Amino acid sequence: MERKVDISVGEFYHIYNRGVEKRDIFIDSDDRERFLRLLYLSNSAKPFLFRDVKNLPYSSIVRGGQRTAIGAYCLMPNHFHLLVKETDEGGISAFMEKLTTGYSMYFNGKNKRVGSLFQNRFQVRHADHDEYLKYLFAYIHLNPVKIIDPQWKKNGISNKKEAEKFLAGYRYSSYRDYMGIAREESDILDRAEFPEYFEQPNDFKTFINDWLAFQEDEEIWIADEKQ
Repeated sequence: MERKVDISVGEFYHIYNRGVEKRDIFIDSDDRERFLRLLYLSNSAKPFLFRDVKNLPYSSIVRGGQRTAIGAYCLMPNHFHLLVKETDEGGISAFMEKLTTGYSMYFNGKNKRVGSLFQNRFQVRHADHDEYLKYLFAYIHLNPVKIIDPQWKKNGISNKKEAEKFLAGYRYSSYRDYMGIAREESDILDRAEFPEYFEQPNDFKTFINDWLAFQEDEEIWIADEKQ
């Protein structure tokens, strides 16, 4: 399938993919932890054997020839979202092939299945202007709210405090990193490669909470949901 978006060095992209037939691709915490570690490991031209590094702290793993910069991510039961910057020619494509191939081999082996795990090639949207790039930090990090309130974007948030608490406890996105919580997964991100929209964790919290309460133009949310 020919890709509709040209990927260029120095540009920002929203990347996403879901399970074939919309099946769940993350069944348990082991799956999610595996994918997060692969996010870090796959962003390198250096080959690795997962068994050699699976128990090492992220900071002690030597990577070489980093392929791209990751600004945000979120794992959902049947799909994932990434916000990335192309820093090396062909870097995103090489990174995604390494990531999805490695995870598919793990998942299929664990579940004794064969065939494609993902619906198709990863999908790409070019964040070609600043307003949209900043919006993606809200869109990606607010995805988990659908787990507890599936219709919140259509009907409005039913319990804002519950949603805020859920997001703060959700370990499988970069939300906690932007909230200033120290954890080893913070090494997945390359925040210096992205605009400094949030100088302090409270700036990010305010930004997210404003979007959490946003209802006036549902079409903004729907346009991205259809991708």
